[in-house]
Amino acid sequence: MQRTFAMLKPGVLQRRIVGEVLARFERKGLKIVGMKILTIPPLLAATHYAEHKGKSFYDGLIQYIISGPVVAMVIEGDEAVQLVRKICGPTAVCESLPGTIRGDFCLHTNLNIIHSSDSPESAERELKLFFQPNEIVSWDDGNAAWY
Repeated sequence: MQRTFAMLKPGVLQRRIVGEVLARFERKGLKIVGMKILTIPPLLAATHYAEHKGKSFYDGLIQYIISGPVVAMVIEGDEAVQLVRKICGPTAVCESLPGTIRGDFCLHTNLNIIHSSDSPESAERELKLFFQPNEIVSWDDGNAAWY
């Protein structure tokens, strides 16, 4: 089993579509093993998005991510990093196909509604930024014997 990090950005909560987005992951057999709602402090936002510092969209991204509450999640499953990315769809709205989270719900690339780790290494780093070990609860869904 692999774990990955995903974060529903302020627009998801403002539009009240959290449940619809979460259902996409659960329907695909992924498990939410950690989840919390928080308002991200500026320092955490800057640390999380450090790789984008200096890019034209960086300041707007930081302002957006600290503008309201987010839902931070630990998602677990086989090839979770890749599968979550596929369910989310490409970052650019014009490239996101219907049926993906971004394709169905994203209104503007700069106000992207979801973040997901792009590699197992990023997932490990991001999970440590947002979650303590005791905030992650693995559980048996009863179907493991059938896989």
